[in-house]
Amino acid sequence: MTIPAVRFRIDFGQQEAVGPGKIALLERIGERGSLAQAARDLKMSYRRAWQLLESVNGCFREPLVLTSRGGHGGGGAELTALGRQLIRVYRRFDRQLQSRAARTFRPLAQLARGAQRATDAAPILRLSGR
Repeated sequence: MTIPAVRFRIDFGQQEAVGPGKIALLERIGERGSLAQAARDLKMSYRRAWQLLESVNGCFREPLVLTSRGGHGGGGAELTALGRQLIRVYRRFDRQLQSRAARTFRPLAQLARGAQRATDAAPILRLSGR
């Protein structure tokens, strides 16, 4: 059966919003230490990643990511404490919201066109004593 899921964004103002794409970018920057590598991992252009980063950094009074210019020694990107806090809070809220959506919409999910029919279900593995 299909499990209902919710995609959401948090609006901090008219032009300040954070959603799954920006959070994924922040997470990847935290893992890779590089905006360019984060962009490659997420299959987006460096320009698009830079725009998202500027946007998310502009949502708050303090930056979420600090960047250093590339060049001979190479550049880098590092999450700030605020960036790490935003990821934690967003992901915790996401888990709570997904759980609630699954419980709330489970009765309707079986009626959705995309729901797996009982005859299409994966076979059950049966073990015998032989």
